[in-house]
Amino acid sequence: MALLPVSEALKRILDSATTLPSEPVGLLQARGRTLAQAVISKVDNPPFDASAMDGYAVRAEDVGTVPSTLTVIGEAGAGRPFSGTLGKGQAVRIFTGARVPDGADTIVIQENVTASGSAVTILETAAHGANVRTRGQDFAQDETLVAPGRLLTARDVLISASCGYGELPVVRKPVVAILSTGDELVAPGKPLGPGQISGSNAYGLSGVVEAAGGEARFLGIARDSLASLDEFISAANDADVLVTSGGASVGDHDLVRPALENAGAKLDFYKIAMRPGKPLFFGSRHPGGKLQYCLGLPGNPVSAMICARVFLVPLIGRLLGRETPFEALEAVLTDAIPANGPREHYMRGELDISTVPARVTAFKKQDSGLVKFLQRANCLVVVPADAPVLDAGSTVRVLKLDI
Repeated sequence: MALLPVSEALKRILDSATTLPSEPVGLLQARGRTLAQAVISKVDNPPFDASAMDGYAVRAEDVGTVPSTLTVIGEAGAGRPFSGTLGKGQAVRIFTGARVPDGADTIVIQENVTASGSAVTILETAAHGANVRTRGQDFAQDETLVAPGRLLTARDVLISASCGYGELPVVRKPVVAILSTGDELVAPGKPLGPGQISGSNAYGLSGVVEAAGGEARFLGIARDSLASLDEFISAANDADVLVTSGGASVGDHDLVRPALENAGAKLDFYKIAMRPGKPLFFGSRHPGGKLQYCLGLPGNPVSAMICARVFLVPLIGRLLGRETPFEALEAVLTDAIPANGPREHYMRGELDISTVPARVTAFKKQDSGLVKFLQRANCLVVVPADAPVLDAGSTVRVLKLDI
């Protein structure tokens, strides 16, 4: 069976996924969530002509020639507007953020006056509209301020609060159930018996899911038997995505695919032209009528994490309604890379974006069993299938490891 190119595998995954339903959340919980509907202002901001400074509200025509002495008829503070109307030769003491009184059109700052009792003398002229923030100057009612699909920042939440929202519609977080498989695995921190290793994948994958905007749920470690796999898979029936690690190859103990097929999954593809990560599969099932995506990752920790970055992160992004390009950038190699074989190679490396163009160094050691070099890497250098030797100075595509 021919191996599926990475680009085609990713396209099939993204084409199959649709945005999840939305839910309302309070503003304090909105940061980091994905906006489901545009934020359209319910108000003008500011909602009235407001003073930008402490000083005196006046008519510009009364202060065209200075010095000019005016009669102070009242005071306006933030949240405490002056209720009267300003007339010729009059002024109102005003503070920053206060509504500009009717009849006034200019604010003279307090440093440019002298005050005595109910009189104020203006010492410097002020142009019409000086120090006045006009109604809607910042944004207007019905103006679109935040577009849907955006990962909400603290600044987005701030402007949403400013324009009249107490809660925001966000896309529901996809629930991603993670299942580790293998008789050799034990929980991290437990003593290792003969032939056993620490089951680390679920913890790294949970971090990937959370960083991508999903909700991770670790199911546990299934043993290499159909009975054990069936039990754990049924526990994931309410998840949006089921991610398995291990048991995806073709050995006698690689039972994840048949177990999923027994549970109603229909596999779209199996095996991709990628290094590391060839034994990867994708499909879907409908437990209880609910659509669930099934992504089978290799059991090797390095392979699992790299495949999660390439496939799982974009899938979560699509379920959240975000634009999910491949997110590759270009960089120049600092050292040569050997000729590649028939599978696209995702090499761990170190990216330096402080230079123009950016520079990248692929680590010399790329064995998929070396977790240390994954931890030290901040990027993946994408080497095309059957690429010749890439000399230092060659331009390559790079995928950031922001997980």
